[in-house]
Amino acid sequence: MAILLFLVALPWTASADGFDELYSARTIVTGQGEKNRETGFRDCLDRVLVRVSGDQRLTHRPEMRALRQRAGTFVRSFSYRDRLAGRPIHDEQGTYDRPHDLTCRYDPMVVDELLAGLGSRPWRDARPSLAVFLDVRRGDSRYRVSPDDPRDAAMRESFALGAEPMAMRVSFPSSADVDAWAAGPGAPELARAAKAAGAELALVGKLIWSDADLGWTGTWRLAAAGKEEYVWTVRGVNFDEAFRVAVRGAAQILSGNGSP
Repeated sequence: MAILLFLVALPWTASADGFDELYSARTIVTGQGEKNRETGFRDCLDRVLVRVSGDQRLTHRPEMRALRQRAGTFVRSFSYRDRLAGRPIHDEQGTYDRPHDLTCRYDPMVVDELLAGLGSRPWRDARPSLAVFLDVRRGDSRYRVSPDDPRDAAMRESFALGAEPMAMRVSFPSSADVDAWAAGPGAPELARAAKAAGAELALVGKLIWSDADLGWTGTWRLAAAGKEEYVWTVRGVNFDEAFRVAVRGAAQILSGNGSP
C-alpha cells in the first residue's frame, strides 16, 4: 500500500526551555497590546484545559467564567510570533492591528489543579495516532482523500492543523484497499490498513456539502480498543471546523470523557 504519512504534534516532550509541550496553548491575537493579550490569555486557558484533559466540554462549565477573569495569572510565560514577519508595516497604527501567534506556557501543577477543580484530570497517556479514512461529496463530485493527490493537499493540511491543538497526529491511508475502506471502524481490515499507514486507530469520515446549510456536514465514526462504535456529526461549517470537530471528538472518546 502506497502511503504518505502526514504527521503533526508528535508526543509531547520537554522543550528546550524545560517546559512540557503538552502544557502549552497557542492562539491568534491582533497586536501585542494589553487588551489583546488578555483576550489571548482567556482563549489559551480554554485551549490548554481541553488539550491536557481531552475533555472539550470543560469550556462550557459555569466555573470557567471566573477562571477566565484571572486567566493571565495562570500563565507561566508567553511569547509572540509575528504572522506577517518580513512584510513591511503598511498602516499608521504600526503593529496595533498586526496579527501575532500568542503562545502561553503553563506549570503542569497549576493546570492539573484547575482540572481537579473542574472535576477533570490530565490525559497523560500516549495519544493514539489516527488514520483518517475520508470520503468527500460535493454535488456530482465524489472522491476519497488521498495521501498524495495534489487535489487533497488543503484538506490534508487542515486536518493536521486541527490535530495539533490536541497533541495528536494523523495520517491518510491509500484508497487502494477498497475492502478495508468499506469496513466499519472496528473491523480487522480497517485496523490493518490503519497500522499500515503508521497509525493506531481508524477514524472514518464522510464530508458532504449542503447548500441548505451553506456549509459541510461531517459525520465521524471511531471504535477504540474494540469498544462500542461512536458516531458524531457537525453541520453547516467549513472543512477546517469539520476536521477540528473530528479530532476533538476523538480526543473526548480516547481520554475517557465519554461521547462527543
